[in-house]
Amino acid sequence: MMFDNHAPAQHPRGITFWIQWVVAMTMVAGLLGLLTWLKTGTFETQYRILAVIAILGSVPAYTAVRVYDSRREGSFSGLMRLLGGWLLLLSMLSVVAFLTKTSDNYSREVLLKWAMLGYLVQAVTFLPIHELSRVYHQRLREKRKAVILGNNALAQQLADVLVNQRFEPLAGLVTLERTTGDEAETESYPLLGNVEQLRQIIAEQGIRRLYIALPFSEMKRIERLYIDLLDVSVDVVWIPDLASLVMLNQSVSSIGGLPAIHLNECPLSSRPRGAFVKAALDRSIALLAIVLLSPLLIATAFAVKLSSPGPVLFKQQRHGWNGEVIKVWKFRSMRVHQDAQVKQATREDPRITAVGRFIRRTSIDELPQLFNVLFGDMSLVGPRPHALAHNDYYADKITAYMARHRIKPGITGLAQISGARGETETIDKMAKRVEFDLHYISNWSVWLDIKILLKTPLSLVSKDIY
Repeated sequence: MMFDNHAPAQHPRGITFWIQWVVAMTMVAGLLGLLTWLKTGTFETQYRILAVIAILGSVPAYTAVRVYDSRREGSFSGLMRLLGGWLLLLSMLSVVAFLTKTSDNYSREVLLKWAMLGYLVQAVTFLPIHELSRVYHQRLREKRKAVILGNNALAQQLADVLVNQRFEPLAGLVTLERTTGDEAETESYPLLGNVEQLRQIIAEQGIRRLYIALPFSEMKRIERLYIDLLDVSVDVVWIPDLASLVMLNQSVSSIGGLPAIHLNECPLSSRPRGAFVKAALDRSIALLAIVLLSPLLIATAFAVKLSSPGPVLFKQQRHGWNGEVIKVWKFRSMRVHQDAQVKQATREDPRITAVGRFIRRTSIDELPQLFNVLFGDMSLVGPRPHALAHNDYYADKITAYMARHRIKPGITGLAQISGARGETETIDKMAKRVEFDLHYISNWSVWLDIKILLKTPLSLVSKDIY
């Protein structure tokens, strides 16, 4: 079981978010007013409307990218998230201006300066507030000294997370059985004693939080322990051992006051606000890319048509979101042929044309999938869609293979930027790709999409593309 400090169902919408957001948006609106006044001598109505729209749009944009997530420690990563949120907001404003045909009402000089200086003024205010927030939360954590009940692999992993990621003071581990001195010396974390000494350990060590890292088979003991500690000033947190289960987008919530552990949940349905931002980002970037790349698209279409007889586009049925069959577009890179069964392309494949070899190596053949994104069948980022025959072949050979379809397929994905692309001639290679896909689904966020998009151009030089 993987521990994630930012569970999918949670968003950084606490007091820290709102303080930093109010300061940042005040600076952004003030900057727009100042630039407008310097240019025109007044703060005209259309710029006031722009400021209001920017302030309202910044809430979903900054929330989706987790700009003001106080649980993350690095100032540099915070500045990068701030940049991602600002760019996302500017993209949303550009789409609104395009759809409403109001871009001509604004001075390009003012907008360009505002776009560049807007990030700088936010960064200047972000750093001191972020540092104060970090120090404040660190002091709170220092007062919450913890101990873990358990000495299994789950307990060791939990201890690593608490110490190295959450920076919580951990006194050590408590076992269910009696310990010896030798055991206490050889463990990564101190063994403070056994469960019979737990009350004494809590009192002597000043423990304020007890993590129980025990499997479901110990449920009765966990219940007795919980009741026994009700009169002790200590928070009790149970981390169930679910390592044997393949979980997707796991989270914990409350349903009508009843605790619920979500073992398998589609990210797009569990986080509708983030899914809306993802869809808006997908379609706006796809539309912009189609316009900017139209000369390349037209030139490639002519080259494909002249390379060999047949259609310019190759449309293949593949599984999309929730297993729905969609038609994925690509520039045709092979000669027209009839195969009894779908066969993956291989290195030096004789079916590939000269033009096809070039557009496959440069991934130009994938560009028509921008229209799939625009139509809503695909996303910019997600698991790559496979042919139906391949899905049928691997479905009963790789655990949770079909779970890749719990999210929209993408033009690029975590597997592609991590080296798991190209021919999958062995089960192990496909299993590795599926592992990356499931990790992406379990940890999906708009910020992760942005990072994958930024890294995708570097992955295009891979020698495994053919």
